[in-house]
Amino acid sequence: MLYFVTVEFNRDFLTVSGDRITIGVRARPVGGEANLEVIKKIAKHLGRSSSSITIKSGHRSRQKVLEVSEP
Repeated sequence: MLYFVTVEFNRDFLTVSGDRITIGVRARPVGGEANLEVIKKIAKHLGRSSSSITIKSGHRSRQKVLEVSEP
């Protein structure tokens, strides 16, 4: 399943509406730290492991496309 994710910095929240997710992260976008926080938060929310989620596009953008593999 693909999710379209919008990231906001210096915030801490997660909202899901269909295939759209808006997420706030505290980590800085340096060295992939923010991307790791995004993956961890979404994995926890969906009840999946972090390894089942990959960023398909938007590694260096606030707009990302994430793929969640089926169990």
